[in-house]
Amino acid sequence: MTLPKFVLADNSDFPDDIFIIHLEFPRFLINLKDDSIEFIEELDDEDESEIEREMEYLITLAGEFYDREMERYEE
Repeated sequence: MTLPKFVLADNSDFPDDIFIIHLEFPRFLINLKDDSIEFIEELDDEDESEIEREMEYLITLAGEFYDREMERYEE
């Protein structure tokens, strides 16, 4: 099975929150309510510095994904 790079998620226990989940390395989720980020996997020190550089780009992609999905939903 081929997984998408991002998916949208919500949960009735958190009715005001919308989550974007990044399914490639590094796996993380963003809560769009407050822009908090939670990594799904443990990162070692070597990966951490490289990922810090990449996160700004991935967050931008996540925002673009959300905007595109909302446009498609409205159609």
